[in-house]
Amino acid sequence: MKTKKSNIQTLNQFKDKHYGKPGTTRRDQLELGYENFKIGTMLQEARLEKGLTQQELAIKVGTTKSYISKIENNIKEARISTLQKIVELGFGGQLHLSIKL
Repeated sequence: MKTKKSNIQTLNQFKDKHYGKPGTTRRDQLELGYENFKIGTMLQEARLEKGLTQQELAIKVGTTKSYISKIENNIKEARISTLQKIVELGFGGQLHLSIKL
């Protein structure tokens, strides 16, 4: 009996094939875009967990509903100082950053 060749790839194999290896310009842009997307998603999840609307969060932070929406939907990148305000003033939490080498 012949075995069928599998076309299944890991996510990293897919990214290598279509965006290049890590360290190439195109791959780095993809990874950066994912990190921004991830931040927006994390903020949205935290906001919903706290039971806040975008408008309520914006008022607590001193910004607009539109700006919160743009961050959550990966339309606008948030500065670290803005993230800190959202987490501390909006959610009552602490922002922790790390650097991996």
